[in-house]
Amino acid sequence: MRDVVRYLIRALDDGRERLLCQVVETRGSTPQKAGAIMAVDPDGGQVGTLGGGCVENEVKQNAVRQLGEEGVRLHSFVLDHDYAWADGLICGGKMVIATEALKGAGALDYYRRLHQAIETGEGFTEAVVVAPERVEDSSPGRRFLFDHDGKPLTCRPGGAFPDVLGERLAPLVDRPRARVDQGVAWLPVLPRIRLVVVGAGHVGQAVGNLAAEADFDVWVVDDRSQYASRERFPKAQKFIVGPVEEVLKTLEVTRNTFVLIVTRGHGHDQEALFHMAPTPASYVGLIGSQRKIKMIFESLREMGIAADDLARVTAPVGLDIGSRTVPEIAVSIVAELIARRNLGPKAATPIPSTCAT
Repeated sequence: MRDVVRYLIRALDDGRERLLCQVVETRGSTPQKAGAIMAVDPDGGQVGTLGGGCVENEVKQNAVRQLGEEGVRLHSFVLDHDYAWADGLICGGKMVIATEALKGAGALDYYRRLHQAIETGEGFTEAVVVAPERVEDSSPGRRFLFDHDGKPLTCRPGGAFPDVLGERLAPLVDRPRARVDQGVAWLPVLPRIRLVVVGAGHVGQAVGNLAAEADFDVWVVDDRSQYASRERFPKAQKFIVGPVEEVLKTLEVTRNTFVLIVTRGHGHDQEALFHMAPTPASYVGLIGSQRKIKMIFESLREMGIAADDLARVTAPVGLDIGSRTVPEIAVSIVAELIARRNLGPKAATPIPSTCAT
C-alpha cells in the first residue's frame, strides 16, 4: 500500500490523472484479500497488484475507460471454472473491486492524509461505501479515513461523517479483519510491529532478514558491532550496539513491539529477559531448550521478576514444523510472529524445544 500511495501522490501533485483499483470485499478463496490496491496509468502500466491473471487484466481495462470521468464503479468477479480456468485462478471465491479515476486537489489531499496515516505506523481504518442506499448521504465508493484511535481524519468527497460509521468502527486493538457491514467495506490497516532482535548471531540474522521481508520493522541489538551491521542485516531499520544490560534499560518499548531474545549465551538471555519481560511489549520470546528456559525463569523469579510477567513470555519460540537447520528455525519463528501480529496471542502453538546458534 505504501508504494502505491506514494506513486499516486507524485502523479497527482504533478497534475497527472491516475486510476485506483482496490479490492473492497472478498468471500471464500481469492488471490488477494480486501484492502489490496493497484494504481494504473493511462497507458496500462501499474504499481501494486490485485492478484494477477484475468481479473487484474479486466479490471485494468475497465478502469482505463474511466479516464476523465468522476465517480466510482464496483466490479464483481466470481472465480469459478468458467471464468478463470485459463489463468489458474479457480479459487471458488468472490471479489468486489472498486475503480476510480483520480485527479485534482481533492484526491491529492485525501491520499496525502492517507500517506501520513501509513507513515505513523500506528494503524488506521478506511471505510468505503459499497451499498449507498444503506448509508445516509453517501454515494458508491465514498471513502472515510479514521486514525488508530477511531477519530475521523478525512473523507472523499468531503462532507460530514455519518454518525453510524463511528458506531460500527472496530477498535484496532482487537486486531479486526476486513469486513462488509451494512453497506460499508471496513478496511483496517493494523499497527506496524517493531521486532527487536536481541542477539545478532546466526539465528538472529536469519530471523531478522526474513522478518523484514514479512514487513516487520527490525531493530537489532548486540554488543558486537561486526555482527549488528548493515552487511548482515541489509533491511534492518536500526542497530543498537552495546552491553545488553545497558542498552535494554533505555530501549523504547510499546504495545506494538515484539522482542525476540536469541543471544549467544544463557547469561545474556537472562539479562535480556530481566529487562524485557516487564515491558508493555505484546510479544516477548526466548529461544532455547526446556532445561535452559526453566533455569532462567527460576533465576528471574529469585531476582524479583513477577510471575505474571514471566507467564506471558513465549518460550520456546516458533511453530512446530520439524525445523532443524537455521533457515528452518527462522521460518518457524517468523511464522509464529506473523500469526501473533495478524491473529493475536491465541494464534500459535510454540515448538517443544529449540536451541540458539
